[in-house]
Amino acid sequence: KAESIVTELNFNVDDMTGEEIGFATEMLFESGALEVFVTPVIMKKSRPGQLVTVICRAEDKREIAEIIFKYTTTIGIRETEHPRYVMKRHIETRESDYGSIRCKVSEGYGVSRYKYEYDDLVAAARANGVTIDDVKKSIKE
Repeated sequence: KAESIVTELNFNVDDMTGEEIGFATEMLFESGALEVFVTPVIMKKSRPGQLVTVICRAEDKREIAEIIFKYTTTIGIRETEHPRYVMKRHIETRESDYGSIRCKVSEGYGVSRYKYEYDDLVAAARANGVTIDDVKKSIKE
């Protein structure tokens, strides 16, 4: 059984610049959107446009819809609800030759995986004049 329900809100625009869509995306994330992504589409009259998809918690959909109308030029939003399965996650800190690196550990459904925080890898690489791969290879498991 799914652990929760998420709402997918999507809409099309054909009259916004990339910068405007980027700003709207930032505002959506700040308002609690779980995911926001943009897909190029061909709209009526063969115009290029964008399909914007926003995934949010069901209880946040009204607020997210208000943000969509405020920061985009759309005049309509489609809604679909989806069951959601989520792995449990926590953050660990691991040491490397170049400093501490946060690591997101995800577990559940018979699977366990981890991923190092990109921002930490980049910061360590820049500060030490090495590559991201050098930092990863030096992390003590």
